[in-house]
Amino acid sequence: MKIGELAQRSGLSASRIRFYEAQGLIRQVERQANGYRRYPSQVLRTLQIIQCAQQSGFTLDELKRLLPDATTGAVDHDEVVGSLQRKIEQIETMQRHLAQNKAQLLELIDNIGARPDGMGCEANAERVLASLKSS
Repeated sequence: MKIGELAQRSGLSASRIRFYEAQGLIRQVERQANGYRRYPSQVLRTLQIIQCAQQSGFTLDELKRLLPDATTGAVDHDEVVGSLQRKIEQIETMQRHLAQNKAQLLELIDNIGARPDGMGCEANAERVLASLKSS
């Protein structure tokens, strides 16, 4: 299939597909005599894998190690499983950090909202900043 059809079927722009090709993520591209790219149908599946992996936080370099080998088409099962487990660990670490950040922000909101009656915004800001420094 030509790049226009692949772009339409994948929902990606032709320039994004060419970028993935330049990065070595799409390797099965043939050139016709007129110079047009011709993609086999399995490239659509590769693009779906790339999109899914990027949404899960994988970098393009990480993806290169997960996709089938360019010459043999083989996939290193242990590498794929290990990479997925490492990504889960990274996500869990980020979740812990985000939960800590959320708790701090909620505490800050409570602290700002606990402004004593009659205290102006500027004095309240100084009070909140002072409490942050002492924490």
